[in-house]
Amino acid sequence: MHTRRIGSLEVSTVGLGCNNFGWHIDADRSRAVVDAALEAGVTHFDTAELYGEGASETFLGHALGEHREEVTIATKFGYRAGDGDGGQARPEAVRAACEGSLKRLGTDRIDLYYLHRPDPDTPIADTLGELSRLVEEGKVREIGCSGFSQRQMQEAHAAASSSRFVAVQNEYSLMHREPEDGALEVARDLDVAFVPYFPLKSGLLTGKYRKGDAPPEGSRLGGKEGSRFSGMGDELLTDDNLEVVEQLIEVAEERGHTILDLAFAYLLAHAPVASVIAGATKPSQIEGNVRAAGWTLTDADLEAVSAALRA
Repeated sequence: MHTRRIGSLEVSTVGLGCNNFGWHIDADRSRAVVDAALEAGVTHFDTAELYGEGASETFLGHALGEHREEVTIATKFGYRAGDGDGGQARPEAVRAACEGSLKRLGTDRIDLYYLHRPDPDTPIADTLGELSRLVEEGKVREIGCSGFSQRQMQEAHAAASSSRFVAVQNEYSLMHREPEDGALEVARDLDVAFVPYFPLKSGLLTGKYRKGDAPPEGSRLGGKEGSRFSGMGDELLTDDNLEVVEQLIEVAEERGHTILDLAFAYLLAHAPVASVIAGATKPSQIEGNVRAAGWTLTDADLEAVSAALRA
């Protein structure tokens, strides 16, 4: 497992996203996934107070147990269902959220603490001020943001006090390349690590969905009406998307790899990507994710991918 830097932190290039914990898998299955990740060399575990309505943090803390000192725990505040869009990043809300996460995780500090989404009602300087105090108190080591635009990243950098955002976590994948339109460049210029989420575009880039074939039974994009993922298949399994997937599968297989390998390797080929966050509901998924990060794309590989994406 390779590692890269996020501020003062050294993290594995593949991180485990724990958004399934508490919502889709219980404590025992979450522990099995964490155990597999630790065995594979994953040291970056990403959760949020939102996930599983707090259960994700609790499950992760219990599963890590004696391995706590070996890993980096990232969690997020400022996005709780039903609380509205604004006010969740007020200084008093930041501190309360941090105390709650520390308790659920069963730890004395959060390694990387993200503002989960911009708060339109709270000046970013106020939020950064309280986060800086939490860093000074040793309750947080580094801070980051999620869902920030290029402008918002620049504004936060200008408003930083004793601590600044060292990471931004935004959606990025072969099927969602919006960060390439400036966000990656801004992050690099500001010395901010980029942490992609949804690297497999809800499973579209796993190779299980093929043009002309029905979605596999029980798959996320084949979800039945009324399920949590109902409607996602109609949105993502379009003829155009599936044609791109076929082109990417061809590029990967010509090089002895899978499209899943390509999905991770492509992101890691773009500075300043530090660690790719991928969720898992079973241990077997961890092995594939970690293996994928071992492929370093050449300039010729990247040109082949670009040609496939233009097709």
